[in-house]
Amino acid sequence: MIREDFLWGGSIAAHQCEGSFDKDGKGIGIMDLVTSGSYEKPREICTEIDKNKFYPSHTGIDFYNRYKEDIKLFKEMGFKALRISIDWSRIYPNGDDETPNIKGLEYYKNLIDELIKNNIEPIVTLYHFEMPINLVNKYGSFENKKVVDLYLKYCETMFTLLKGKVKYWVTFNEMNHIDPQTEASDIFTYIIAGLKYSTMKEKKKTLATIGYNMTLAGVRAVNLGHKIDSSYKIGCVFGLTPVYPIDCNPKNVLNAFKEMDREFYQIDAMCNGKFPEYKLKQYKDLGIVLDITEEEKEEFKRGKIDFIGINYYSSSVAHHDNACNEEETLFGGIQNPYLEKSKWGWAIDPSGLRYLLNYVYRRYELPIIVTENGLGAIDKKDENGKIQDDYRIEYLNRHLIELKKAIEEDYVDCFGYLMWGPIDLVSATTGEMKKRYGFIYVNKHDDLTGDYKREKKRSFYWYKEVIKTNGESLT
Repeated sequence: MIREDFLWGGSIAAHQCEGSFDKDGKGIGIMDLVTSGSYEKPREICTEIDKNKFYPSHTGIDFYNRYKEDIKLFKEMGFKALRISIDWSRIYPNGDDETPNIKGLEYYKNLIDELIKNNIEPIVTLYHFEMPINLVNKYGSFENKKVVDLYLKYCETMFTLLKGKVKYWVTFNEMNHIDPQTEASDIFTYIIAGLKYSTMKEKKKTLATIGYNMTLAGVRAVNLGHKIDSSYKIGCVFGLTPVYPIDCNPKNVLNAFKEMDREFYQIDAMCNGKFPEYKLKQYKDLGIVLDITEEEKEEFKRGKIDFIGINYYSSSVAHHDNACNEEETLFGGIQNPYLEKSKWGWAIDPSGLRYLLNYVYRRYELPIIVTENGLGAIDKKDENGKIQDDYRIEYLNRHLIELKKAIEEDYVDCFGYLMWGPIDLVSATTGEMKKRYGFIYVNKHDDLTGDYKREKKRSFYWYKEVIKTNGESLT
């Protein structure tokens, strides 16, 4: 059975929903410089704001001004939890400011209070692609350990401000997509660290250094948070993709293991109490030697995370010798011919969620929460002006059935499911509004029209029933 205190809910991110990018003392964050795009046309990363271009984060879905209305809708669905992110540039506009922005602190305190008032557990992500651009321009982002120190100062501010209000904290979202052994796209290295892969002079060394420093920042944040309040539950969220072999050829099976395992070195570091030796040896083979102090080694020993957050959307197939002109997936594998795809090229694989939950739980034996899972789709109103998103219901239903199997049949300790984008918001990868995930429709469009009105989709009532029955309604 699913536990009675299971955290049903959703996840959102500040840069994709808040808007008000220049209000109340907020600084410019890295995503405030990324234009809109599409599946066919990549988002453009700018060095400064061009008034002739559209930057979706500037308006988001106006959650900054409408959060009370949205939280009321989440409560109506029966949400037990909502994962939000804090925009670092709203707290420290330049990242290295001596004192925090008071209005930024007030906003997040009020937001958390509103969740608590509505009996919704706040789960707070401290870094979800919202770094002040000044830290990139002045220090070189997380390539510089000075930024680790500034991140810790920001964490301390939030841990202290929200003490007694927030129990669950997330240090980073999906920093695991940085690895020097693979080629990377500009958008992925940028959203994670504010740096474009194509402009890095020493690409492998830069990625290795950033990957290590962000991991170090994460374990230090765990130590700091536990010192401020020993009851805090502090985890990290990883975007994970099961990778399957094309066949049972031992070579292809080994390739699949290696491709999947690349995403796990930071989880190993945060769960096992040390930065993994196998990774350091890989770096050495690449001519990279990291500057790791004895003090940092002690930080890793003490800074183990309390839980693991998993973002799951799709699976892929590992590269193999016979692969020729096969379609690549978003995260670098190749498409599985046995699976259907979403309109944005993501393989739909509910069984992959069960596989991943088992893999992660048996490897670390830490509590897991699914922090993102959902279907981006084009929603169209019917003749009555309603959205009958049966495709979304089918997608989520199939995934939740596999989640139940992982819990009830495989004994995975999973304590929550947070659907991604419970309200329509801006896509991080494409910058679009038409790629909608939500149970709640937002009347905003890529041509900049719309009044931001909120409307319930059919899936709204379906998820409400799932929560009400604690998953028993799933069929």
